[in-house]
Amino acid sequence: MLHIATVHFGSPRWVEIQTRYLREHISVPYRTWTSLQGIDPSYGAYFDRVIDQAGRHPGKLNNLALEITHEAQDGDLLMFLDGDAFPIADPMPVILDALAKAPLLAVRRAENGGDRQPHPCFCVTTVGTWRDLHGDWSPGHKWTLPDGRRPSDVGGNLLRSLELTKTPWVDILRSNRTHLDPLLFAVYGGIVYHHGAGFRRGGTARDSMPRRILPMPRSPLLRSATRKIEAARLTSWRLRTRLPQMRESKRVFEKIQRGDPDWLSSIS
Repeated sequence: MLHIATVHFGSPRWVEIQTRYLREHISVPYRTWTSLQGIDPSYGAYFDRVIDQAGRHPGKLNNLALEITHEAQDGDLLMFLDGDAFPIADPMPVILDALAKAPLLAVRRAENGGDRQPHPCFCVTTVGTWRDLHGDWSPGHKWTLPDGRRPSDVGGNLLRSLELTKTPWVDILRSNRTHLDPLLFAVYGGIVYHHGAGFRRGGTARDSMPRRILPMPRSPLLRSATRKIEAARLTSWRLRTRLPQMRESKRVFEKIQRGDPDWLSSIS
């Protein structure tokens, strides 16, 4: 049995789309588990199990996994899928091939400044492996990027668990050649689409963020003024970049929602 954990928040806009693509492309028996915080409970009819949750995205994924592992068998498959992600082809051949090589496969968003960690927009392992890893999607653990920065993000603690237990994993990388955005509207491994920022207003690759241009002074008064200047500069940059992103996101979403046959070819 395949158990699919997915989180929807604040809007039901992806519910019908995601579950439709799951029906079309998942070739094995599966069960869907979700949380629908801020969404009309009637949308629960699209899923097998709805867990009442609050909190942030990583914690919700962890809690869904807890519920699943309480009922499932060790050999069952556990798939994590972001609410704005769905298969565009049967993923099972890729999944089975990867799990024959390593206990876990996941998207790695290398385009996000060289991220090293598994990402929950698409990740598959077994229930037994998740238990053994004490799987945790929370940020916390930091890694080093090629330019020396030390970020942490969702999946950071899972990366550290894999490192500490010396557990290998297979990364699934971005495969579409047309990039409407450096980070959003991505196809991974030719099998899964991730809209990105489907439940919030835009999102940018880590390399795209403006660097601080003013040195941080020692004086508390000057430090406060410097922070305000940098915050204003960042706000201006977000307005310039995220408004076009939001327009593009709306355009692509509406094509997917309508079922336009060319939506995928336009980003492939």
